[in-house]
Amino acid sequence: MSIADGCPCGSGSAFTDCCGPIIGGSHGADTAEMLMRSRYSAHVLGDVAYLRASWHSATRPAVVDIGEPVQWLGLKVVATHDGGKTDSEGTVEFVARYKIAGRAFRLHEISRFVREADHWTYFSGTPGRSDSRAKAAGH
Repeated sequence: MSIADGCPCGSGSAFTDCCGPIIGGSHGADTAEMLMRSRYSAHVLGDVAYLRASWHSATRPAVVDIGEPVQWLGLKVVATHDGGKTDSEGTVEFVARYKIAGRAFRLHEISRFVREADHWTYFSGTPGRSDSRAKAAGH
């Protein structure tokens, strides 16, 4: 996936109209889902500085290590709860598919987002429900 193909987050919009301005700092995410999508795009682009900057100060690690090279395949938002323009907290459940060394994996997470200094930040994540069919299929 390249940003010429559209935003990596799968919104269908151009990167310059979607996650690009959020990652670039020209404006913040209006919702928790927008922040989650921008963080996925930052993973695709390898933008460790943005990932760290968008992490809540209470849970932010000293160093963000994105690990071994990953080929990101796609993002699916499963559900959102709160996290709107006027909320102070929200959750986003998502599934991100990826490959490492040709082997397919999926990350299913329920991420918690909290406003800090009037900006959405990633606070924490917990594993989503198990889906054995998807795991067996390598999705």
